[in-house]
Amino acid sequence: MSEAKSEFDLSLETARFLQNKIDYIPEYAIILGSGLGSLSKDITIDFEIPYHDIPNFPVSTVQGHKGSLIFGELSGKKIVAMNGRFHYYEGYNMKQVTFPERVFWQMGIRKLVVSNASGGVNRNFKIGDVMLITDHINLFPEHPLRGQNDERFGPRFVNMSEPYSKKMLQVVRKYATENNIRIKEGIYLGLQGPTFETLAEYTMVRNMGGDAVGMSTVPEVIVARHMDMEVFGISVITDIGTAEFIEEVNHEEVLKAAKNSEPVVRELVAKLVELY
Repeated sequence: MSEAKSEFDLSLETARFLQNKIDYIPEYAIILGSGLGSLSKDITIDFEIPYHDIPNFPVSTVQGHKGSLIFGELSGKKIVAMNGRFHYYEGYNMKQVTFPERVFWQMGIRKLVVSNASGGVNRNFKIGDVMLITDHINLFPEHPLRGQNDERFGPRFVNMSEPYSKKMLQVVRKYATENNIRIKEGIYLGLQGPTFETLAEYTMVRNMGGDAVGMSTVPEVIVARHMDMEVFGISVITDIGTAEFIEEVNHEEVLKAAKNSEPVVRELVAKLVELY
């Protein structure tokens, strides 16, 4: 019986499959989170391929996540965009959740943009705010780097002192200030999901130092930093959970709130790609 392929070999196999479809190395990989798929409208598309047609790729099962890779041009630069991501709560293991980042790295991509919808616990936040992610807290029950380390990807113990690029943050911060675009900044705390948080859990998140809470992003960023990719994260506050204000929330409302803030997210991401 042949030995099972390693994560390195599987991701290299997938990267080579995708490289045969295009004649360039994208400068950026962009993950389009819940309700943020319309950023794809800003991309001049060269090639789009459904996840189910990509060797070794999982398939997104979440409403609002289309499930395809888009290759094309944004703000004058070549990019690849994930129109739909994979979540731990869907039943995937962490290796599957973060497999796309391994593939992007194998393709030669060194810049990653992650976006998501999240619940705000900062009392200064309101629904529809756009938050630049400055740091995160990992409370997922499984770690994406657990297990034997492959030194070809990165070191056993990863320095996480700068999970989100300070240079990228500064570029977006400066653009937003100069153009009177209202943004927030804060720490994103990652939980497994798929339930939305209770009031007690929202309070816990705030007491632990989080400004927003969600069910994605953290594993992807950890794996990207393992490979020394530069990362920018942006979050739309789609619901609020504080002692003063908590509302019933469902996935449809999250998608609606994210859609209302899409123009700001699209502008900021496009400008980052253009200016950095």
